[in-house]
Amino acid sequence: MATENNPISFAVYAKDYVPVPPKDAQVLTTACEYCTVACGYKVYRWPVGKEGGVRAGDNALKADLPAGGVMVPWASPSQHNVVRYQGKPHHVLVIPDFAATVVNPGGDHSIRGGTLAQKCYNPENRTSERLLYPMMRVRGTLMPVSWDLATEAMADISKYVLEKYGEHAWGIKMYSYQYFENTYAITKLGMTSIGTPSIAPHDKCSNTNDATGLDDAGVDSFAASYEDWGMAEVCFFSGVDPYETKTTLFTEWIMHGKTPDKKCIFVTPHMTTGVAWGVKNGGIWLPIIPGTDTILHNALARVIIENKWQDQEFIDKWIANSWEVDSGYGRGTRNTGWQWRTTWGTWQSDWGDYQKFILGRDEHKLENAAKITGCKAEDIRRAAELIAKPRPNGARPKTSFMLEKGNYWSNNYMNTTSLSALGLICGAGNRPGRMISRGGGHQRGMVSAGGGPWWMDPEKYPGRRKKSFNLDRWMVDGKLKFAWVFGTTWFAAMMASQELQDAAFRMTRANPHQIGSLDRKAIFETLKARVDSGGMVFVDSDIYPVEPLGTQIADIVLPAATWGEEDFTRCNSERRLRLYSKFYDPPGEAKPDWWAVQKFAHKMGFSSYDWKNSNDVFEEAARFSRGGVLNYHPLAVKAKEMGVKGHELLRTYGTTGIQTPIRVRDGELVGTQRLHDPTNNWGEMEAAEVQSPFMHAFSTHSGKAILLKSPWDFPGWIQFYEAVKPRTAKGEIWVTNGRINETWQSGFDDLRKPYLAQRWPYPMLIVNPADATKRGVESGDFVQVYNDTVYVQTGQPQGVLDADLNFNNLMKEGHIKTTTGQFVAVAIVSDEMREGVAMANFNYPQAPANSVCHAVPDPVTNNYRYKLGRGVLTKVGESPYKKSFTSMSLKPRNII
Repeated sequence: MATENNPISFAVYAKDYVPVPPKDAQVLTTACEYCTVACGYKVYRWPVGKEGGVRAGDNALKADLPAGGVMVPWASPSQHNVVRYQGKPHHVLVIPDFAATVVNPGGDHSIRGGTLAQKCYNPENRTSERLLYPMMRVRGTLMPVSWDLATEAMADISKYVLEKYGEHAWGIKMYSYQYFENTYAITKLGMTSIGTPSIAPHDKCSNTNDATGLDDAGVDSFAASYEDWGMAEVCFFSGVDPYETKTTLFTEWIMHGKTPDKKCIFVTPHMTTGVAWGVKNGGIWLPIIPGTDTILHNALARVIIENKWQDQEFIDKWIANSWEVDSGYGRGTRNTGWQWRTTWGTWQSDWGDYQKFILGRDEHKLENAAKITGCKAEDIRRAAELIAKPRPNGARPKTSFMLEKGNYWSNNYMNTTSLSALGLICGAGNRPGRMISRGGGHQRGMVSAGGGPWWMDPEKYPGRRKKSFNLDRWMVDGKLKFAWVFGTTWFAAMMASQELQDAAFRMTRANPHQIGSLDRKAIFETLKARVDSGGMVFVDSDIYPVEPLGTQIADIVLPAATWGEEDFTRCNSERRLRLYSKFYDPPGEAKPDWWAVQKFAHKMGFSSYDWKNSNDVFEEAARFSRGGVLNYHPLAVKAKEMGVKGHELLRTYGTTGIQTPIRVRDGELVGTQRLHDPTNNWGEMEAAEVQSPFMHAFSTHSGKAILLKSPWDFPGWIQFYEAVKPRTAKGEIWVTNGRINETWQSGFDDLRKPYLAQRWPYPMLIVNPADATKRGVESGDFVQVYNDTVYVQTGQPQGVLDADLNFNNLMKEGHIKTTTGQFVAVAIVSDEMREGVAMANFNYPQAPANSVCHAVPDPVTNNYRYKLGRGVLTKVGESPYKKSFTSMSLKPRNII
C-alpha cells in the first residue's frame, strides 16, 4: 500500500485495487463526457503517495469501506487513474455523484460513464497515443512544430485562398456539441471573421436541423425533461432504444420514474436490450422495414381517427386552423428552404384537412400499411390503442413520443412531420408526461456566433429559394481549397465514405506539391502551388490521430485539450447546464480549441479574440444564447452583478446545474423544466430575461402547433426510395447502422480502455439467422458487405420547378453518379434483427458502414439518409473471436 514515505507508481497497482481518497482530497464536480444524458460525477483528486483510511472519518467519501448496499459511495479500478496536476502526479477517482437528485439520482450511471477515469491521459497506458504537439506533414511524415509555425502557415495559405478564391473556398467541419466555449469560438471565426458559408456540423453535410418536421410543426426537439419520460404511462420510441444509447435515462426514468409500470412501444428493426425489456413488460416491438416509418405513423393516426380516440379537447385548443397557419406562413419574402417547405398545400393542413388526408389514402389502411412496413396489422392496432384509446373511466393515456436517428436518418422530413402529427392528435407536446421530443445523441454544446453569410449559398430550392450549403459535395467537386476539421472523423461519419476519402486523398497526398521543409516561405509556396493546381489543404484538430484524416491526409495536425483538461460548459438533452471542471493538466502542448482559434485569429490579424481563459469565452458567448432554448445569459449577468466569474457561479450549482432557458424571478435564477408548457407563462420579465413564446406555447406565429401531412408518394422521397431498395436478384439486404451500450461513437476512447477494448475489439454486423443461413455465415465469421451501386449527388443543382431536385430528374440531368462501397465486420447471427436487415456499428473506424449508404440528401431538408444502406453479404473467413472466450462476446442483445 502506498504511504506518504513510500510513493509507488500507477503501474504497481493491481487491477483489482483502488486507492482510498484521504479526507482532505479535493472534490470537484463534472458531468459525463459521452451520451446526451450527461450523468453527474464527482472527481476526487489527491497527490500520489497519500491515501485515506477505511473508516468514514478517514476518507473523502465519508463512508465506511468496503461499502455495503446499493448505490452508496464506492469505486472500481476503471474509475481510478493517475494524472498530472500542476506538474505533479495525482490520483483521481471519477465516480458518479451518489447524492445526485436529478439526471442520475443516487449515482446511477452507464458503463461508458463508469470508465471516465480511463479517458484521462496517462503515459503508462494507451492514452499515451494522445496528440501532444502541433505537427506538420513533411515529405509524407508528421513532424513536431511550434504552435507559432503551425498557425502562421495556416494563416499564410488562408489569406491567399480567401483573396484568390473567395470565402466559399475556406471551410470548417466541426462538432456541434464539444462545449459552448469551443463552438462559439469556431463559429465566430468561420461565420463572422472569415465570413464563409462553407461550414457543416459533424453529423450532416450542411448546416441544417435534424428533426425539421418537428420544427415546422412548432415543437422544439428538446422540449421534454427527463421527468416527463418517467411520468408517461406510454412511451412511443421511434428509431431509438434509449437503453443502448441513453442508458441512465432508460434505467432511471423510463424503467422507473413516477409511472414505473408504463408500456413501451419500440419502432426499430433491431430488438435490442431495452426493446426486449419493453416487450416482456407488456409493450410492443414493431420491427419496421427501414424507411417506412411515415406509413406506420399515418396508419396509427387512421386507426385513432376512425375510432375517435383523438384528444379533441387538446386539438381544439392547441392546433392551428387554416387562418392561423397562413398567418405565419403566408407573409414576407419567401427566400429560404423553410418558407419553401411550409407553403400551404403539400405539407400544411388544419384538423379537417388532416383527417381527409389520413382517411383518404389507401396506403394508410391497416392491411396496406402492414405490407409496406413489415409490421403485423394486429400490432399496429394494439399500438394505436395503447397511445390513444381512452380508459373505461374516460381518462386519456399519458403518452410521450421520442424519436432519434432511426427515424430522421431514413426519411428525414416525412418521418418527423408524420410523427409530430401523430403525437399532437394524441394530445402530446406541452404537458407533463405528454411530450414530443428527441432523445438526443450528443450533448447540447453549440452556441453559434451567428452572422454566417447564408445568402452566399450556391444551391437553391425550387423557386430559387436558398438551400443550405453542402460541404461534402463542395469538397468532392474540388471547390474547397482549405478545410479546418475540429474533432470529427468526417469521412467515416458521412455517406459514401470511401468516395469522400478518395477525393480528399486525391487533392492532398496525391497532389505533386508536398511540403519539403519547415521553412515558412517554402511551406507557403508549396501549398499555394497545390491549391492553384486543383488541390487543397487540410488541418485537423483532435485529441488522437484520426484515421485516415489525421494519419494520412492532413497537412497540419493540432493537439486539442478535452474533458477534464479545461473548464467547459454545455447542456444535456433536458437543457441542463453545468460546469465540466478542469482537474488535471492537458498533455504536452495540447490546447483547447478556443485557444487554437484565438492563436490563428491573431495570425490572421483579426481583432476581438483577446480571451485570457475559457470563462472569458463563456461570458462573451452568453449574449448569443439569448432568445434560444439554451439561453444562459441571465446567469452571466447575475455573475457580473455578484462580482464573480460566470464559470464560478455555475460551479456552485454542482451536478444539479440549472435548466435553460434561464429566467429570473424575484431576483433569483430559475430554470425551465419543459418547453411549450403554458404554466411557464409568467407574464412579466425581469432583468436580463428574454420571454420567448416557445416557453409557454408552440414555436409558431400563433403559438399553436401545426399538423403536417406526409404523402408517401411525394416524388422527392419515393423516387429515391425505390432506387435504393435492396435488389433481391443480387442477394442484397438492407444494411443499417446503430450504437450499442458499451461504446461511444467511433470508440476513440473506448478502444483505449482495457475492458471495453476487450469487449469490442472489432466492429460487428448483426444478421438475422435466415439471412445468415442463405449465405453460409455463422457467428464469429468475417463478413464483407459490398454495394456496387452507391449513389452520390454531384454539382450544385438549382431548383426552379418542384421536380428539379427529385431523384429521377437529378439522374437525368447528370447530377447523380454511382460508386462502390464495402466494409468487413464480425458477424453476430441473432433473431434480434428482422429478416432482410443487418445492423453494423455506427462510425467504427475500421469498418465505415456509411460507405454502403447513398450520398443523396433529402431534397426537402438537405439531410442525409444514413440508415438506408444496402449490400451483398459474403463470408470471407473465420475471425479469431469465433472460438475465443476471452474477448468479443457473440451473444445476442435481446437477453434480459
